[in-house]
Amino acid sequence: MAIAVQLILNGIIAGAIYALVASGFSLIYSVTKFMHFAHGAVLALGAYFMYTFAVASGMHFWLAVLLTIAFSGIAGALTNWIVYLPLRKRKASAAVLLIASIALMTFLNALVLGIWGADVKTIPTRNPVFDVLGARVTFIQIIIIAVSAVLLLGLWLLMKKTTLGKAMRAVADNNEVAQTVGINPERIYTYTFIIGSVLAGVAGILIGIEQNLYPQMGVSLIIKGFTGAVIGSLVSVPGSVLGSLILGLAENIGIWWLPSGYKDAIAFVLLFIFLLFKPSGLLGYKVREA
Repeated sequence: MAIAVQLILNGIIAGAIYALVASGFSLIYSVTKFMHFAHGAVLALGAYFMYTFAVASGMHFWLAVLLTIAFSGIAGALTNWIVYLPLRKRKASAAVLLIASIALMTFLNALVLGIWGADVKTIPTRNPVFDVLGARVTFIQIIIIAVSAVLLLGLWLLMKKTTLGKAMRAVADNNEVAQTVGINPERIYTYTFIIGSVLAGVAGILIGIEQNLYPQMGVSLIIKGFTGAVIGSLVSVPGSVLGSLILGLAENIGIWWLPSGYKDAIAFVLLFIFLLFKPSGLLGYKVREA
């Protein structure tokens, strides 16, 4: 019983992290209509920003958190302005933008490696352990679940209840029609990248205070986030959250029967299954049409 509870808790914790990554990725994709794989590198930047402010500079923890969130949002805006905006002005295709995003991810990973080095870094924090029905959960893991739930609820409210959210949905539905009612798509793209990158920055903070930091950490996480988004629905933020939770549970419950080294293989198998047999995702939006 205790083992089952532990695996389910681990799955929920992993799913919460994947959901933050997937929701930002799905938000940017649904509005801009291309896959921003450099989103994972922005997450890694967020984790290293947190390390720099909290550890290397010795700032107060909460000041470091606020600065990390701000710098992550700025990094997202800069990637849009410097890389994607000039390409959109040249009417670049989605394939060209995809290639640009992969190149940007490679560049940012190399930048992290060049600035912070290849050695593993940690952000020391107090992390008491609690017992839940025989399973062990740390304080930071509880914070991960709580923060993810609050942010994802806030993102849902933003998209459904605010003027900005309605404008983002209008641009996502039809860019040209949105312009006829006075919406500036480029401004919406900027806001979208900032919001998505803030979510990536928060994910970087949460991962950074629980696990070790290394330059390529964003690559594996964007793969998991992308997989979660495909499972739920690539163009639906709620769908990407649902898919991420399913992925987290599947990985951690799966290693009950399989060796732990197969955890990543479980994610890839799920990705291939949904791409082959259910490309629309669980919430019904077709990836190929999107």
